[in-house]
Amino acid sequence: MTAIVFAAAEGDVSPGVLGFLVVAAIGFALFLLVKSMRKQISKIDLPADREPRKPGKNA
Repeated sequence: MTAIVFAAAEGDVSPGVLGFLVVAAIGFALFLLVKSMRKQISKIDLPADREPRKPGKNA
């Protein structure tokens, strides 16, 4: 325990627990956002009667 106290001398700045919690919350929010976006994108129904584009031709 004493080595940890000496390692963090005055003037040193570390993110600590609050920094970890903020980054973890942002990561969790990103996970939920990606999960929701995948669900919404899977609901998109593309018309099947459209011909696929041929490479090299401009529309």
